[in-house]
Amino acid sequence: MFKNILVPVDGTELARTAVENACRFAKDTGARLTFYFAKFEYFPSYIGGEVVLADATVDEALTAAMESRAEAILDEAGQIAGDAGVGFDKICDFCNSPHTGIIAAANRQGCDLIFMASHGRRGASALLLGSETQKVLTHCKLPVLVYR
Repeated sequence: MFKNILVPVDGTELARTAVENACRFAKDTGARLTFYFAKFEYFPSYIGGEVVLADATVDEALTAAMESRAEAILDEAGQIAGDAGVGFDKICDFCNSPHTGIIAAANRQGCDLIFMASHGRRGASALLLGSETQKVLTHCKLPVLVYR
């Protein structure tokens, strides 16, 4: 049925629970998992009047922190999959918005399903914070399994 399932991760407890359930699902279906972390694009320059200012130390520290966080989150997902006996890959990249990164990664990796968590925000919080899951559902041509 499914052979390669993309599982977006963001470091939240809900995403961790989704990883655990994706592992069970993958084991039952014989699928491989691809864990994906979307790193936000970072534009390090600051415009002040007619000049562009930048602090290389701050830029390097922020980039290193983003890389470290991505690696830790993906490593945790990999540990869960390894413990469950499920094959997996880990990828991350920079993107302007998580939903576009998720869809692009799924297409690039040849995934046939996206298994992702939904925080279940409703009302004003959903409008203000947006729903990456809803955006993936709206824009993706692949099947999406939403874990809540």
